[in-house]
Amino acid sequence: MVSKALIAGGAGFVGSHLTDRLLDQGWQVTVVDNLITGFENNLAHHRDNPRFTFLQQNAEDAGHIDDTFDLVLHFASPASPPRYLAHPIETMHAGSNVTEALLRVAQRDGARFILSSTSEVYGDPSVHPQTEEYWGNVSSTGPRSVYDEAKRYAEALTFAFQRTFGVDTGIVRLFNTYGPRMDPDDGRAVPAFVKAALAGAPIPLHGDGSQTRSLCFIDDQVDGILALAASSEPGPINIGNPHEQSLLEIAELVIDLTGSPSTVELHPRPVDDPERRQPDITKAQALLSWNPRVDVVEGLTRTIDWFRTHEK
Repeated sequence: MVSKALIAGGAGFVGSHLTDRLLDQGWQVTVVDNLITGFENNLAHHRDNPRFTFLQQNAEDAGHIDDTFDLVLHFASPASPPRYLAHPIETMHAGSNVTEALLRVAQRDGARFILSSTSEVYGDPSVHPQTEEYWGNVSSTGPRSVYDEAKRYAEALTFAFQRTFGVDTGIVRLFNTYGPRMDPDDGRAVPAFVKAALAGAPIPLHGDGSQTRSLCFIDDQVDGILALAASSEPGPINIGNPHEQSLLEIAELVIDLTGSPSTVELHPRPVDDPERRQPDITKAQALLSWNPRVDVVEGLTRTIDWFRTHEK
């Protein structure tokens, strides 16, 4: 019997790569996405696959889909600051209403449920690197709170369903994912830097560039997510690459790899922008036998090559 997966947010960046991988592994995949921030073109290459179904609708209505599932993956949320600030209520609902609806599908079907959480639950961290035991330093009232607190609530709700109803749940905290199919206009560092560099325009750098990020290539992220899905671990488990770099270093590397004449242009730093990001991946290594394999030069080269040949 073919295993069946439901991917909420499967037309998005990470969700579409998960769709690719599960279809390659022989799964039957149903994607539900309202396309607020996703793109149906991300899935166009599966249009004729009989094991693939795309439903343009709110993931909150997933319980009405006439099918049962073995795996439910919740990747339905705006994920970049410009996008979740433009859709604050929808972002809050993605963490609350949508999470509950998908948990109820998993409860009904006896499915494994995976919640896509984020390093943003750590806020502007006072612990470095960030371990899963760190409770975070998050503003509940700042502009970024619509995303940060939605994910924190989603985690709490996921554990509540596990404890109350015995739902088989797992939580993955993703760190700074990048790669092909990123929306060039979503405002995150890598697509903003690459888009500007390829156009020969100034690289937009917010703040002085000293704040750090730990970039993890999409293939490695998918490996980690599916390793958690195949396990019985509840998480939360950090999935990210602990190679920490300043934003200025990343911008300069993009300029070098593109051969661009671009220079760095400083902009005001956003409110509540984290100073440092670096995952402690000890749990992922020990419990999932997972390690990132794609280094930042290879990953950025592959990302740049995709941006050269694709436009939304």
